[in-house]
Amino acid sequence: MRGGKKIYEGFNAERKVKNRKIKERKRLGYEAFAKEFPRENNELPEQYTNKILRGNSEQLLQKLPDNCIDIVVTSPPYNFGLDYSGHVDTDTWHAYFDKLFEVFDECIRVVKHGGRIVVNVSPLFSDYIPTHHIISKFFIDKGLIWKGEILWEKNNYNCKYTAWGSWSSPASPYLKYTWEFLEVFCKGDLKKCGSKENNDISDDEFKSWVNAKWSIAPEHKMKQYRHPAMFPEQLVMRALKLFSFRGDVVLDPFNGAGTTTLVAHKFGRKYLGIDCSNEYCKTAEQRIAENLGT
Repeated sequence: MRGGKKIYEGFNAERKVKNRKIKERKRLGYEAFAKEFPRENNELPEQYTNKILRGNSEQLLQKLPDNCIDIVVTSPPYNFGLDYSGHVDTDTWHAYFDKLFEVFDECIRVVKHGGRIVVNVSPLFSDYIPTHHIISKFFIDKGLIWKGEILWEKNNYNCKYTAWGSWSSPASPYLKYTWEFLEVFCKGDLKKCGSKENNDISDDEFKSWVNAKWSIAPEHKMKQYRHPAMFPEQLVMRALKLFSFRGDVVLDPFNGAGTTTLVAHKFGRKYLGIDCSNEYCKTAEQRIAENLGT
């Protein structure tokens, strides 16, 4: 106590780990889980470069060579029961994950050595299925390196102040969340190769965004694009500038109304977007055309 107040000046000293580096080597860290992947990277064929394709993502990705994509940024359907065009969003959880992981298997194959996969996901809390944990375990089991987790704070105050479950009772309270998750994985190496001149993130952006809680308002144009679950351009822009270089190839296998491909185009990346809905593919192409001023 000092001046009637508790002083915690010794806290950091007490919790400091002695011989940290030796203990890190003993634990092995991600090396205990990471697998070796082919290191030879390939070019994305011209017929798939800067394209929006309608079809089954798993089947279309099988046509791509290994190691030809720099970064995947995607938000798959959450199995919430939303009204997507061309997709039924209610399935048994086992069937949902089986289908999802078939696509993610192909994403792992086509991502370059040192490339990244960024998955935006929110669990369906009413079903008590920790989707973000299940997806993370899938990628770790496949040998990718878990780079980290970003909290996308949506500041949904209706959610924040609504009470659900057993009101004023510990019988069965229902927890509410105002955020979603971005799970980030690396293939083969934590470091991604790229030219310094193709780095387009500023010092201030870097300092702000490595703080892995991003406060970004939800997309407000979903009615305009007739899509029930779009993420905002700001979210994709941060992910691309923090984890990729200008000129990199960006893939979204669940492209929806085309936010990922639009932002990739705006910020000097090449892109490939795939979706099963003809309507959404047309919307994605139209958004890019409008950005070009045509």
